[in-house]
Amino acid sequence: MLRHFRASLVILLTMTVLLGLVYPMVMTGASRVVFPNQASGSLIVRDGKIVGSSLIGQNFAADRYFQGRPSATTGADPNDATKSVPAPYNAANSAGSNLGPTSKALVERVQEDVGKLGGSKDKPVPGDLVTTSGSGLDPHISPAAAAWQVARVAKARNLSEADVQRLVAQYTEGRVWGVLGEPRVNVLNLNLALDALPKR
Repeated sequence: MLRHFRASLVILLTMTVLLGLVYPMVMTGASRVVFPNQASGSLIVRDGKIVGSSLIGQNFAADRYFQGRPSATTGADPNDATKSVPAPYNAANSAGSNLGPTSKALVERVQEDVGKLGGSKDKPVPGDLVTTSGSGLDPHISPAAAAWQVARVAKARNLSEADVQRLVAQYTEGRVWGVLGEPRVNVLNLNLALDALPKR
């Protein structure tokens, strides 16, 4: 019996070292060599400061910026640690709302958002501007969602709509390898490009 126990212990320790230490270190090292930017979090640096990650959305509220998808992520309530409060794009708590299409709360929230955006039957709002993603951290919107916001951003920045639309087209990413996913616009990259335009 002691022989079986010893063999089990040796296998446990060997697998712990191999799979718990060696394998993660090799994979981390390989990723830093092959994909250095992604392995470091796909961070975006401007003027020597980290302004965000191209993989995680940010909460832009001002009219002069394009806005991303709503985020359903939450954080701890500072007044009561047993409760949670909305915390958009909280990367430490990636999650969807878990509300389904029959949820009254979801329907009311979407209707309220459509109203705020000025949507109507004649002018429907693109779905990704009023629905959250599964992670709550999606940094992208559809080209249609970006086009919906062009007039507002152009007016707030005193730019022509054509100039803003050209910038949207420039920052629209195609399908991966031409077949995977859908065309999309990274909101942070687009807003940084807007901020880099000459002041008017």
